Amino acid sequence: MVSFWICSVWILLLSILDMAFSSYSEDQCSWRGSGLSQQPGSVEQISLHCAEGSLDWLYPKGALRLTLSPRLPSAAVGPGGSKRSSSGHITACIKPAENFRGAQLYLERDGVLELLVSDRPDSTQSPRVRCFSRQPGERVALFLQATPHQDISRRIAAFRYELRGDWNTRLSLDSDPISSEGACRPCNDTEILMAVCTSDFVVRGNIQSVVEDRDLQASVIKVSATRVFRQKYALFSGASRLSKAGEIRTLLQCGVRPGAGSFLFTGQVHFGEAWLGCAPRYKDFQRAYDLAKEARQIPCELASD
Repeated sequence: MVSFWICSVWILLLSILDMAFSSYSEDQCSWRGSGLSQQPGSVEQISLHCAEGSLDWLYPKGALRLTLSPRLPSAAVGPGGSKRSSSGHITACIKPAENFRGAQLYLERDGVLELLVSDRPDSTQSPRVRCFSRQPGERVALFLQATPHQDISRRIAAFRYELRGDWNTRLSLDSDPISSEGACRPCNDTEILMAVCTSDFVVRGNIQSVVEDRDLQASVIKVSATRVFRQKYALFSGASRLSKAGEIRTLLQCGVRPGAGSFLFTGQVHFGEAWLGCAPRYKDFQRAYDLAKEARQIPCELASD
């Protein structure tokens, strides 16, 4: 009788856990669920509609199929304030949690599976960020397949995702060929002016040092900011309004070196980190901005010096 009561309590607790972990957030950006509620061999369908979010799959069992349908802007602002339509090209990046365990993560493209992240229960090295692109009309989804384990209680398959439109495909975060060559190419005047309008951060500052991170395959640029025009999150901070510090990452292959003088740093925030886009010397930006303003062709205003 006692064992029956204990068993009933456990069933009730598992049911509560299933209900607690089987819902996604109201903004439909993230999902957190438990494999305990899934039937053997079943595939749970999930759809998220934000440009960034996360997935946490506790006690993986069965499979998940995740479609990402972000509500990205349909047009970008071009020179003179004109609208430029988006081509529909989307780049997505996946950053697995350090303790990613219990499942294999695949990219499903037109019915064909490609392994992105493997189940590595004994690995001491964290999985790397993986990126892929979706062309207009392609059917793309993420497929998570639970791997058999005797003990699933310590298995959590979790990752964060980000999706970007075609207006900033210069950036590459991994060895996957998004546009690694373009990421190192200097920006022309038009690209610089557009970067000022569309970047997550726009900062004037000086390079203090450059540190190479071989594991991340990135160069970490330590910047002393003399003016923060715009920033997403507190990337550059400090006690004084005129003295703020922060870090910007770029591909190691770009070979960034410390240089004297003032620069205008622009770029995007990926998984809470600043990644470099265009970084002209400030005098070169000022020249391009003044010429475009005189010709009434600036895509947006910036309170320049």
